[in-house]
Amino acid sequence: MFNIFPLKGSLEHVKGFYCDGVSVGLKPNGANDVAFIRSDVLCDVEAVFTTNQFQAAPIVHFKRYPENFQTNFLLINAKNANAMTGRKGIEDIDTLFASLRATYPALQNPIMSSTGVIGYRLNQEKIAQSFSKFDFEAKNSDGAARAIMTTDSFKKELCLRVEPENGTPFHLGAICKGAGMINPAMATMLCFIVTDAALPKADAKEALSYAVEHSFNAASVDGDTSTNDTVLLLSNGQSGGYDKEAFKEALALLTKHLALEIVRDGEGATKLVAFEITGAATSEEAKKVAKALSNSLLVKTALFGEDPNWGRIASTIGASGVTCNDETLEIKYDDVLVFNNTQRELDKEREMKAAAIMKQPSYTIHCDLGIGSGTFTAYGCDLGHQYVTINADYRS
Repeated sequence: MFNIFPLKGSLEHVKGFYCDGVSVGLKPNGANDVAFIRSDVLCDVEAVFTTNQFQAAPIVHFKRYPENFQTNFLLINAKNANAMTGRKGIEDIDTLFASLRATYPALQNPIMSSTGVIGYRLNQEKIAQSFSKFDFEAKNSDGAARAIMTTDSFKKELCLRVEPENGTPFHLGAICKGAGMINPAMATMLCFIVTDAALPKADAKEALSYAVEHSFNAASVDGDTSTNDTVLLLSNGQSGGYDKEAFKEALALLTKHLALEIVRDGEGATKLVAFEITGAATSEEAKKVAKALSNSLLVKTALFGEDPNWGRIASTIGASGVTCNDETLEIKYDDVLVFNNTQRELDKEREMKAAAIMKQPSYTIHCDLGIGSGTFTAYGCDLGHQYVTINADYRS
């Protein structure tokens, strides 16, 4: 048995970790744009990266380290993805870390992560200015969370305190960013998770894989997969506490909360919708349907228009390539039945009830394929005019 409690803030509650965010002029109006996270001691590292074949320089740099390496420092910048910059982009990271060692000599196997515009080399001069501005003893998770934002309309962070019934408490804290270029093909955002749990390396990989699969990998805003998607889990063991089941559940709760915050903050989004699939032939087929629905532009625009057009749902299911049959299919918006074999036409009463549900900021579209026992839930949002406005002038 164990208890899990949310705490206000995020990284500042996790023992042995420090963080800060500062402005060096990458963003306008003096907003924070460079951040760090460091640990008093070396941390084990577990990571999941984008499936995009054009992986950004920070990911390539990370993969140069030997397997099971440890680190004590993470540097993050906004406004520049350092993607599609070739070998020079990787060399720029090495140059920055060589400069950072003059300010922070304890640096070991540092990691860099970047977000922003693709195709431009880092402004090394500006980013290097952050090294003299950082307070390396700070626990400024608010500043760090704001520094990594791009088109985000709000910061995204969470800390959970885990109290095993007969053990030492431990913490998991995280900051993340994401609002656009979000597709369920690994994260499509940046997320940095730290824990003071005495986490075994093998358990870390298992827990992170499970958590990502049911959170970030189940989230979609616009169906586009970034070059920089990263989820990092750093564990320093400083609490001395650990419980395998408690940690796995807490990490899953943490990542699901942050994934839903990303979808809720989808560029111009007004709706957060869960696509809950049951009765599929297999769980893999359920996942295929759920992700097809969360990515469909026709479905997304129907959500924006608050139009209970179940035909778009059914069409997307049929086009997904899974085993399905219109005689066994059932579609509900929350608890309102909009389609099954005996009620194929949406009468006025049910349409009014479904339309009322679609006016809510969040709801569930449940699709029972009636074929087998496979289940999966994906999360998506609507797509409206503001998305086009934001992305039409993204570089500005």
